[in-house]
Amino acid sequence: MKIVITTGGTGGHIYPATTLADKLIIDDKNNEILFIGNYDRMESTEIPKLGYRFIGIKAAKFNSSKSKLNSIKILYKAYKECLHILEDYEPDIVIGFGGYVTVPVIMAAVKLKIKTIIHEQNSLPGLANRVLGHFVDKIVVCYESAKEAFNKKKTLILGNPRESTALNFVKDPSIFKQFGLDCSKKTLLIVMGSLGSVSVNEKMMGILEGLKNKDFNIIYVTGRNNYQKVIENISESSNLKIVDYIDQLNIAGNCALVISRGGATSAREYMALGIPTIIVPSPYVPNNHQYINAKEMFDRKAAYLLEEKDLNVNNTISIIDELMNDDEKLKQMSNAAKKMSYPNAAYDIVNLMKEVAGKN
Repeated sequence: MKIVITTGGTGGHIYPATTLADKLIIDDKNNEILFIGNYDRMESTEIPKLGYRFIGIKAAKFNSSKSKLNSIKILYKAYKECLHILEDYEPDIVIGFGGYVTVPVIMAAVKLKIKTIIHEQNSLPGLANRVLGHFVDKIVVCYESAKEAFNKKKTLILGNPRESTALNFVKDPSIFKQFGLDCSKKTLLIVMGSLGSVSVNEKMMGILEGLKNKDFNIIYVTGRNNYQKVIENISESSNLKIVDYIDQLNIAGNCALVISRGGATSAREYMALGIPTIIVPSPYVPNNHQYINAKEMFDRKAAYLLEEKDLNVNNTISIIDELMNDDEKLKQMSNAAKKMSYPNAAYDIVNLMKEVAGKN
C-alpha cells in the first residue's frame, strides 16, 4: 500500500503514528509511507530521524480566537497544497492521528475520494476530529465514551498503537542498578512528562522529603528544564534518586507504582503494561481531557485520580504509603488497567487500513 499518515504538534500524537508506521513496514516491507505535519513543530525533526519521508505544511487552529479569518485563510492554503501533494503521491489511504494539521490533509483526501481513517486517543474527542468524523470512512477510538461523539456505524474501539509495545516487554528489575538503588525493593516512579512540570516540582519538594528513607525506592524525574532548580532545593538519599530524564516505558514497566500526568499515550501504555498509576491530570490542557481520561480509569479502578490542587504533603504521602504497602490493591489496579487495554491495537489498525483500502 501507499500510505499517508498525518499528525503533529505533540509527542502524544506523533509517537502512536510512528509506532503504527513501524508495524506497517513489518507487516509488508513494500508498504510506502509519507508523513505530513507542521513544518515548524516537533514532527518536522523527529519523524525524519526515524527514516520516514516527511512533508511539512503551514497549518493553523481553525478555532483560533486571535484571528479566525486569518486561520481560515491559512487552512485553505494548506488544503490546496495538500491536494497537490496527494495527487502526486496517489496514496491508497490517509490516516490522521490528531492535531489541527490533520484537517487540511484529511479534507484534501476526502475531496480526491481517497480512503480515510482518523484516530482519537482521548475519551473526549478534540474539535478537529469531531469535525473530520463526519467525512472520513472509519474512526478508531480508545475509550467507550469517545464513541458518543461519532457515527457509531463507522467507529471502532481498537486502542492506541503504543499499547502494542507491551507485547514484547520483559520485566528486568536489574534496570534500577543504574540509579544505585536496591533492586530487591519496590520502586515508585514520579514523572510528569519529558519536560516536567514547574508547578508540580514546587509542590513535590516537601513530599519527597517525607518519602526519604521509606522502605521502597523513589525515582523522581524533574524534566530537563527543571533539574538544576530541584537538586538545589532537595538532596538525594539511599532510596531517592532525582534525574532529569529517563527511558520512561522501560523504567515504568518495572515499577510497582507510577505517579504521572494523564497524557493519553502514556495512560494507554500504562494500561497495556498493567502499571498501577496515580494520575495527576494537567489543569493546563485544552478541554481538560487529561482529567476526563483519568476519571474514566479511576471509575474502572484502573488508576487513582489525584488533582494537582490536592497534591500536598500529608495527603500525597498517605496515598503513596497506602498503595505501596498493599500488594493486593496494586494487583487489583494492575488487572483493572489491563482489562481496559488493547494490546493488539497496532496490528488491528493495520488490518483495518488494509480492509478500508481494499488491500486484504
